[in-house]
Amino acid sequence: MGPAGHVTGLDPAPAMVEYATLHAPPNRTYVRGEGQDPPFPDGSFDLVVSSLAVHHIPAAARPEAVRQMFRVLRPGGRLLVAEFRPPSNRLARRLDGALSGPAMRHDPRDLLGAMIPDAGFEVDSEGDLPYLLYYVRATRPDGLSSM
Repeated sequence: MGPAGHVTGLDPAPAMVEYATLHAPPNRTYVRGEGQDPPFPDGSFDLVVSSLAVHHIPAAARPEAVRQMFRVLRPGGRLLVAEFRPPSNRLARRLDGALSGPAMRHDPRDLLGAMIPDAGFEVDSEGDLPYLLYYVRATRPDGLSSM
């Protein structure tokens, strides 16, 4: 994002939207809403980032949330999803799960499954990141066929 760019945040919690709005730079807007029903027009964003949020969406609504990410991206737009992942060490995984609750009791590969490609995205890369994170980077195809 350059100086002319704009960031729009979405959160279902009014208190989070209020806090973010009070502390946001002028080029940022925060809106109350849910990922499975965002209040934005089709193709309105160049980039969608979901940061540690998918596991909070009810399991049955997750595929719709990913379809909505696709819908609000312009053709050629990019998606980045980052989620918690459990530690690879068995003892650390048990300890972390006991301390952190359900946020760390899933494997993000299972959590995200095939939802991203099923929504129409082309997955560019995915993998583990430091500090117990997993990411998927994808692109919404532009619909143009090459000749």
